[in-house]
Amino acid sequence: MIDFVKCFKKEVFAVLAIAVVGLSGCSKGSGGEEGPVYVPPVVTTPVDKGWTFEATPTWSDEFTNTGAPLSSNWDYDTGGGGWGNNELEYYTNTTNNASVANGLLTITAKKENMGGMAYTSSRMVTRGKLDALYGRFEIKAKLPSGKGTWPAIWMLPTDRAYGDWPKSGEIDIMEHVGYDQDNVHFSTHSEAYYFKINTQKTITKKIDGASTAFHLYRVDWTPYAIRGYYDDVKVFDFANEGTGYKVWPFDKRFHLLLNIAVGGDWGGAQGVDASIWPQKMDVDYVRYYKMIEK
Repeated sequence: MIDFVKCFKKEVFAVLAIAVVGLSGCSKGSGGEEGPVYVPPVVTTPVDKGWTFEATPTWSDEFTNTGAPLSSNWDYDTGGGGWGNNELEYYTNTTNNASVANGLLTITAKKENMGGMAYTSSRMVTRGKLDALYGRFEIKAKLPSGKGTWPAIWMLPTDRAYGDWPKSGEIDIMEHVGYDQDNVHFSTHSEAYYFKINTQKTITKKIDGASTAFHLYRVDWTPYAIRGYYDDVKVFDFANEGTGYKVWPFDKRFHLLLNIAVGGDWGGAQGVDASIWPQKMDVDYVRYYKMIEK
């Protein structure tokens, strides 16, 4: 719910601030009297400094252990309730839905009842383990398939400095819905640009064999731009417009998420095939490379 009192106070403050700025730059009119001079707001256009990234990962998981994912690298979001998208899964923090073996992380969505939901899955997060401002993220993964699957490799703000979603931003490195096989999506969301008002910055790329072979999903994030790459081919480029957080909240720490949702507003838009479960997303590695400051 909007706090109208706070909004009113902010509007009054903004008007007073403009008045003060105007009065601080007075000039004499034709009658010799001093009058306010309008001073337009300053918009600083960001400059691309050609940032690069360190050659060795600052943080990585090659999944060389066996059993549960390393607690030093991963935490979990758990529970059901739809997650704001009318999803059907209950997220757990057990090896029933996320496990490591033979050099791979496997996230498994299953048709089983838990917590009032009809499916279980895992939503792994690096929050508190890897919270980064800028850098390169690489994730090599093989996706699930089938109507009702909705895997994602994505990023959320750790501190929500600008407010709740979408004000503090979201970066979707990879999203896929099973009823639209092999069409993979890269998107960003902010208060000005997000899907519920159909202004999100997004692309769709056909990746043959997204669910039968491993592919590399990557984001290069700098103060100037968020750029997406699939199998090292650039598919997405969103530049910082320099107009503030409503467009560009991407100047704060974000963390990484890996999950398979079941159904939901997008994943279940054409129904859920009850015969396909369990479904898996296999991850070969996750690597983060620090941006080199300039």
